[in-house]
Amino acid sequence: METKNISRITTAFINDRTPVMDLMHDDLVSSGVDIVFRSDNVVDGINQLSALKSLPNICIIDLDFSDKGIMKHLRELRSQYPKLKLIAHSDMDDEKIIRELEEFGFSKYVLIGNDMKKAIDGVVNG
Repeated sequence: METKNISRITTAFINDRTPVMDLMHDDLVSSGVDIVFRSDNVVDGINQLSALKSLPNICIIDLDFSDKGIMKHLRELRSQYPKLKLIAHSDMDDEKIIRELEEFGFSKYVLIGNDMKKAIDGVVNG
């Protein structure tokens, strides 16, 4: 499947700083995705979202399940920004987690190693 032109898509990127995430970030930027901000955690991401004049099309969140408060932070993010399209990114292939994220209103769950550009295109362009 060929991806459509994703160069006009604005994206917030909430993740920890790891080489894998840095490579994904750089790949998205080089393919024309406009990353409006990058934060290290959900709380900082919520603060940065509140400072924006307009919301990005998508928010990609690398889920750190070792953070015991992650689900609380995701609830807060969703309650403050109910229409923001969310893509979860993780290395955990767990059906229970995927169902829980769907209940939070995540548009997509992408495992590490899968094509994030296709996921973005699918979420934005249906």
